[in-house]
Amino acid sequence: MYSNDNYVVIMAGGIGSRFWPVSRASKPKQFHDVMGEGFTMIQDTFKRFEGICPDENIYVVTNTAYLQLVKVQLPSLHSDQILLEPVPKNTAPCVAYALFKIYQLNPKANIVVTPADHLVTNKEEFQNCIRETLFETQKKQIIVTLGIIPTRPDSGYGYIEFAEKSFGRLNEVKSFTKKPNSQKATFFVDSGRYLWNSGVFIFTAQSMINAFEHYLPSFVPLFKGDGDTYFSEKEQDFICNAYVSVDNISIDYGIMEKVENAHVLKSDFGWSDLGTWKSQNDVSRKDSHNNTLLGTHLLYDTSDCIIRTETDKLVVVEGLTDYIVAENEGVLLICNKKNEQMVKLFLNDAVKSYGAQYQ
Repeated sequence: MYSNDNYVVIMAGGIGSRFWPVSRASKPKQFHDVMGEGFTMIQDTFKRFEGICPDENIYVVTNTAYLQLVKVQLPSLHSDQILLEPVPKNTAPCVAYALFKIYQLNPKANIVVTPADHLVTNKEEFQNCIRETLFETQKKQIIVTLGIIPTRPDSGYGYIEFAEKSFGRLNEVKSFTKKPNSQKATFFVDSGRYLWNSGVFIFTAQSMINAFEHYLPSFVPLFKGDGDTYFSEKEQDFICNAYVSVDNISIDYGIMEKVENAHVLKSDFGWSDLGTWKSQNDVSRKDSHNNTLLGTHLLYDTSDCIIRTETDKLVVVEGLTDYIVAENEGVLLICNKKNEQMVKLFLNDAVKSYGAQYQ
């Protein structure tokens, strides 16, 4: 389904602190070649929508600090397609900004919102899912999300409980659950009634505006603007003023958990949010000793490790099992894989002890 009414919004403002020290405030995960494939996460996300809509209908929402990174990595984008947030305020303001800008240009817009830093290994199946959901949202006033069929209990993901079938292969959404504990995650997967929340949403501009008017009405006057606010010199000052006042809230909590017209498509296209070292390790190629490697290395008696270091430096590792060894811009992390949840603590302590340059 290719249409000039189709639009894509790529959310690219996050820092990805659980993937430190590779993901840094100065250059977050979405701007890295995380999988060693020769392209960055945001470039891969952009390419994923070839054939869904024209390139000029793809918008990137990011922090002002990342403007040059976006321009370099996605040189085909016009400046009007790069939406700059002055400060991070979570995903609801991000969606509202893009929504009202696109609506000013095309009130019939049918929109896909996607994170910039997720992995999809089966592009063809992903596009099939996107086309199918765009077809349904164009016909009906519904908001759709892609739910991933879980392959294991994972407390690092949000979950969607689905109800009976509704339209085509869509199911009504019964509930959303943020990252559960491991016991609850096991119950969810065993029940067969839950999907992982991919963070990909599909809706018409009018459907989502209706949802904002009902559930987050304070956002509407902040982002609606008048007939010539967007695509003009007024836009950046208008957005800066909006972000001063707008609440810090996610689109999941602010809209998706409350709307009565939320639906989900059960999907299986090789998805991972690559949010942690473990999730990257789960989907990476391994050597004969089950090591995930990127960089220049000599390994001796080393197995089940994640070793990601700068390519211009030879790294010799001996006698390690189940460790993360990661280096980037003056930071070397050596951490037992079972303690990777401490990465945020390491980051906070590094900044506290040695300064913001390590953030």
